Amino acid sequence: MKKILALLLALAMTLSLAACGSSSSSTTDDSASSAAGSDTATEDTSAAADETAETADVSGETYTVGIVNWVDDASLNQIVENIQTELEAKGEELGCTFEVNYDNAQADSTVLNQIGADMVASQVDVIVAVATPVATVMQAATEDTDIPVVFSAVSDPVGAGLVESMDEPGGNVTGTSDALDTTAIMNLMLAANPDLELVGLLYDSSQDSSTQAIEDAKAWCQEAGVEYEEKTGSTTDDILLATQSLISDGVDAIFTPSDNTVMTAELTIYELLQEAQIPHYAGADSFALNGAFCGYGVDYANLGVMTADMVVDLLVNDADPATTPVMTFDNGIATINTETCEAIGFDLETIKETFAPLCTEVVEIQTAEEFE
Repeated sequence: MKKILALLLALAMTLSLAACGSSSSSTTDDSASSAAGSDTATEDTSAAADETAETADVSGETYTVGIVNWVDDASLNQIVENIQTELEAKGEELGCTFEVNYDNAQADSTVLNQIGADMVASQVDVIVAVATPVATVMQAATEDTDIPVVFSAVSDPVGAGLVESMDEPGGNVTGTSDALDTTAIMNLMLAANPDLELVGLLYDSSQDSSTQAIEDAKAWCQEAGVEYEEKTGSTTDDILLATQSLISDGVDAIFTPSDNTVMTAELTIYELLQEAQIPHYAGADSFALNGAFCGYGVDYANLGVMTADMVVDLLVNDADPATTPVMTFDNGIATINTETCEAIGFDLETIKETFAPLCTEVVEIQTAEEFE
């Protein structure tokens, strides 16, 4: 009888272990299936990096992180703030220190080049480049070094020549992209005004982040049978004059990609557009914060956090930027400035109902200079 009981107990334990193995295999298969979507894949990659970072023994280590910002605007400043906050949190979690060396080029290319040289001379462990102009200069500055560059808020990394591909960057540069779904935002524009006839395209022609988005907007207009008019500028005064010209020409709406020059000028132009009752659609929620009718794009706070996590992965886990995929995000968030919505004659509830099927989320915001 004792032998029979022993055999039964052994059989039960074997079946239990087999069941556990089956459950683990199923979870792995499900995870692999979920990673097929780019957004989910980004989350899974980040989670894996976090798990590895948590087990790495880096107690007492100190890493120097150079962060370079292109210009003061609400979106870019929000990214920088969240990078710094996340690095501090990761340092406490891992028992190490991430010393931040921060600088801002204030949209001056000469200053930016000097910052790049200074970062390399000070031998920082990694450079975080916020916005496309910064990423391009930092890539050149580190060409003959082993300093990795992690960019943030670069709309078209391949087109800007920063990476060979989104999945296999191929060099010392990788990062997070705020690539804009231009077709989606143009569809919002048409949904809000089915009688749309003339669209103004307002941007800085020297901004790489605007190039592809503007081409996409033109293609959309041609397919939809909507006329368009382009106005560009490289300074706030230029953008002000361009806006006044579009108003005089009677455009029905204005589109701007995630263009930092126009972003910097938004607080200067939004009241003019309110008075003319012209909705301004743009490629970031910061535009709406600064008075535009609708900002459409990624969550820049989350983008900053994910950028910091990528930095940690490179420093703590010796991840290779050449094989670290560029992170992309769901950019289906429409942020509506409720004050501007009312000023230009739209009903907020109607707009929210109209936009809801066309984006992942509709968020309300009021005019301010910076995010709280």
